[in-house]
Amino acid sequence: MTFLRVDGRQFVDESGTSIRLRGVAVGGWLNMENFITGYSANEALMRSTVREVLGDERYELFFDRLLTAFFNEDDAKLLAEMGMNCVRLPVNYRHFEDDERPFEFKTEGFKHLDRAVEACAKHGIYTVIDLHALPGSQNHHWHSDNITHRPLFWDHPHFQDRVVKIWEHIAEHYKGNPWVAGYNPINEPADESRKVVGPFYTRLVNAIRAIDDRHILFLDGNTYSTEFDVFDEPWENTVYAAHDYAAPGLGGGGPYPGETAGKHWDKAALEEKYAERTEYSRRTGTPVWVGEFGPIYTGSEPRDAELRQLLADQLDIFKRDDAGWSIWMYKDLGRQGLVMVRPDSPYLKRFGDFVAKKVRLGADQWGSDGKGVAEVTGPFYQMIADEFPDFDPYPWGQYDWVRTLLLNLTVAQPLAYEYAELFRGLTDDELIALADSFALANCDVRTTLRDQMIEG
Repeated sequence: MTFLRVDGRQFVDESGTSIRLRGVAVGGWLNMENFITGYSANEALMRSTVREVLGDERYELFFDRLLTAFFNEDDAKLLAEMGMNCVRLPVNYRHFEDDERPFEFKTEGFKHLDRAVEACAKHGIYTVIDLHALPGSQNHHWHSDNITHRPLFWDHPHFQDRVVKIWEHIAEHYKGNPWVAGYNPINEPADESRKVVGPFYTRLVNAIRAIDDRHILFLDGNTYSTEFDVFDEPWENTVYAAHDYAAPGLGGGGPYPGETAGKHWDKAALEEKYAERTEYSRRTGTPVWVGEFGPIYTGSEPRDAELRQLLADQLDIFKRDDAGWSIWMYKDLGRQGLVMVRPDSPYLKRFGDFVAKKVRLGADQWGSDGKGVAEVTGPFYQMIADEFPDFDPYPWGQYDWVRTLLLNLTVAQPLAYEYAELFRGLTDDELIALADSFALANCDVRTTLRDQMIEG
């Protein structure tokens, strides 16, 4: 086996053979997300509340079993049979160190990550290590394990120093492994000042390269990997990973083709947005790799037929441009994943009503239109709009800012305690059954998505 590297606009192995990286991101696993596994708010709050209910020993039993079941060799085998050759592995920094003991690395930090890398390698699949949640949070939302709405990472050199050390630790561990295609050092950075992210990338790249100069770097642009003006000349053996979510495929999106948020969306519009987001890569002659994309399904027709067409159009655009991709996401409760936990599983029997309550209240941002209980939220949105008509906060404007604080924090955080209470009184066997609900053998495959990915 040989290391991959960048050669112009292509990925190649050491013989010079071109490889187009196509695959999935295993979101919700080593970096957990509320809409994926059914909890509320952010991962650290969820874990602390569940630990309070279960106690340390039984907490460890459940979460270790969940991580073991969620992704293993069965999952790698399925992806290989589909012709996928790359898996992006999002990881929370808390697997490597704790806030209480910064710069002190956990001996078990690589336990599940190593297992996934090895399982994928056994089936001929490369992996990309993605630090998805950084100390202090590098963006404003739940997926960076942000318990507030502020990305404090950019304000505090202490957090930045810790990330440099974490990546030196990761690079030292994987520098000799050719099945790791490369490192994705910061998922979706969001530096409003635009003054810190560029210099920090330079520092981080130099630190990684001092230890490991063979692996590819996959660098996300600023503002959730949509803006690349923070980069000057490209670094060697580096990819600039665009995220290409299409507005009609998100929560509250309009028909496709049709109008969403005042803009008409069809395949031409998708091509225009793709060209905008990948302009830096094409201008600098570096590979195009779409690190995240994919619609959010509703479970109803004809809406999901529209979303399948949207995805088909995106995949066709990527294929014609010889762009690699990593679709978001692999496995969840049925909102977006290739693999879905069954409705009659022990997990959804236990937590199904809770998940429905989250949906009713609009507590999760991903897939929600942000309304929740509209008779309550509507007047509040209107009041802010009337009183502060010029308020347009970074990164996504007034509506997103309000719903983040109103629903995804104020409503979601009390729900985290309610979720934890649903673990109370369960036996060890019942905890294991909950965790095993996420094993591939106990899940269904979204066959329409599988077939589209095979063709893409």
